[in-house]
Order: sequence, then structure tokens, then C-alpha cells
Amino acid sequence: MINKVRLIKLTQKLIKINSENPPGNEAPIADFLRRYIEGLGLRTRIYEFQKNRPNLVAYLERPENTRALLITPHLDTVPAGKSWTADPFAAKITNHKIYGLGATDCKGNLACAVEAMNSLVEDKKTLDYNLIFAATADEECGSDRGLIPLLDKKILRPDAALVLDADDFEIIITQKGLIHLKVKIEGKRAHGAYPYLGVNAIDIALDVIGRIKRHKFSYRKNKYLKPPTINVGTLRGGDKVNVVADWCEFELDFRFLPGTRPEDILDILKAILKKRARNFKIEILGIQQPYSISAGHPLVSYLNNAMRSCRVQAHLEGSEGATVITFFQDKNIPAIASGFGSAGCAHSSNEYVKINNLYKGAQVLEKFLTTYKFL
Repeated sequence: MINKVRLIKLTQKLIKINSENPPGNEAPIADFLRRYIEGLGLRTRIYEFQKNRPNLVAYLERPENTRALLITPHLDTVPAGKSWTADPFAAKITNHKIYGLGATDCKGNLACAVEAMNSLVEDKKTLDYNLIFAATADEECGSDRGLIPLLDKKILRPDAALVLDADDFEIIITQKGLIHLKVKIEGKRAHGAYPYLGVNAIDIALDVIGRIKRHKFSYRKNKYLKPPTINVGTLRGGDKVNVVADWCEFELDFRFLPGTRPEDILDILKAILKKRARNFKIEILGIQQPYSISAGHPLVSYLNNAMRSCRVQAHLEGSEGATVITFFQDKNIPAIASGFGSAGCAHSSNEYVKINNLYKGAQVLEKFLTTYKFL
């Protein structure tokens, strides 16, 4: 049975351990959790791909089981910043909410997962699959020291995965892909009084950006996702006000839907640049493919049923942002994301999680784990 008081105390303890990323140091929180989980009698392992950036993996397993289900929240948080009106590490309770950095993203989900496993052990529940718990590092900065190498090195090889990194009992079954890139444009330097003697790279960049944003990209509609988007994240150029800028660079964030190939977007961008710029370079900063899983997949149906059983309204959703479920797609591992944070709180000042969300979330997770079956 889920112990509400224990769950609240665990959430508070996790919030009080600083795991801001950057700079990135998950060692203290991983060490605390390792000792806590080993106290339940579970086998644990630490995998570290950079000093002080540990990933904690725990196992609830039986020798006769051949299939494995993974549940995975993350250990790190974004930096607190300077706009908090209270101590972001105090984990103070006010109006049935726990306030603190990471309360929603993702330490509340982390606590729910550990409490669900605690309850399974206490009640001597047996599962007909092996349960793997992975609390990962570096999620907030791309997972290069966390989930990605855990999967690439085949340390984690589950048959299905539930990512615990969402809010208000969403069940995320699809998400947009992303392209992050930098465009560098060269012009010709000249005196600012004689701009016609030069080629202003900033003017070219602004024209190119305008053409890109006006372009009507074709896409396949998705009822869970909004249309594709383009965001200009940075724009830099020129050396001085009275000099024609001979360089300019800008960064673009494309979010695109399932059915669209990143190569097609890049071809359109190149075609627009060739019409306007003589010398340019595109630097790819990152690409994640879009993701989609059937609403009828057992992961979705069992989790939906668990929520109904606990009198929680499930919401099938799409993610506009990039979550780690795409990394499972690369390995042909079915995955969904869900979680119990409070909507609108992630990455915000005065972040909080509702205690009722935590309690119901841990109950839902326990129900899901005890009823889930591989077909």
C-alpha cells in the first residue's frame, strides 16, 4: 500500500538535494537514492559516463522472468535562477503543495516511482516480468551522459519503457521532432557611410529568416499535436555600427510532425539560402526524429486502465517539446511518457507539485506495475 507520509517526506528529501544542470552533479542525489533503494532489498548499479554524473539503475526481478519493463525518471533539474521568492531547496509545504526546484520536473515523479517499488516489496507482490528502474543524469542538457549511452551500450535493454517525466496524468503517445541548427552568412565589409560598397550579411540573414518563416511547409495533420513551428533563437552579426557587417549567424529551432523528414526541411532551407546568400554554412546542432505509438498499444491501455481504477482521468496527449521517448524509438523499444507533476510548473520560479498528484500518481504507478502484462 502506498504510504502517503513516506512519499511526502521522500519528495522533500529529494528536493533538498541540489542537482542543478548545468553545472551538473547528480552524485549526491544518486548516492542517497542508491542507499534508500538498497534498503528495500533491491539490487542496484551505478553507471557513470562522466565524473560526478552517475546514473542509478535498480532491479526488481525473478530468475524465471524473461521480459523486462523499464520505468525511468531523471535526477537533474534546470538551474534555479534568481527569481524565486523562497528557498528553492527548502521543500516547504503550503496549501497542500510542495514547493521546490524539481518538485514537478522531475523529483515528484522520482519519488512516486521509488514509493511504488517500496510498496511492491512491502506487500510481497510478484510481477511476471523483470522491473528495471533507471534514474538518469543529464536529461535537462540532452542525455549525452545519461539515457543515450545507457541504451547505446545496451546496459538498458527493456522490452518496453515508461518515461516518468510529464504532468497531470498525461499519457504521451506522440511528439514532434526537432532540428536545431546554426546558419552562418558571409558578406563584404565596407565603411558604414558607403553601404553600397559592401554586402551586409545582417540584411541577408533577415531576408532569409523572413522567407523561411513565410514558407508554407507541408505536413500531415495530427490530432494530438499543433502545426509545425520555427523559432529564431539567436541572431548575432557585425562588428561596429559604422561598418557594413561582413558576417551574421543565427540559430533556428524547427519542430515538425510525424510524417515529415528532417532532410526535407533542410533542403528547403538550403534552397532559400542559395537564392539570397553567396556564401553560407549550415551547422547542425541536433536532430531528433518525431515519435508516435498506437493509442491501442498495451502500454497505453494498461496505464489508462490503472488510472481509471484509481479514479483518475487520463489524457492522451502529444508533446510539442522533445522528450527522451525518441531515444527508445532508435532501439525499436516501445515507449510512452507519463507523470504526475503540476502543469505549467516545470522550469518555472516557485515550482511546486500537488501532494494529491503525488499520492494518486504513486497509486496509479503501483496499479500499472502489478497489472501490466506482455502479450
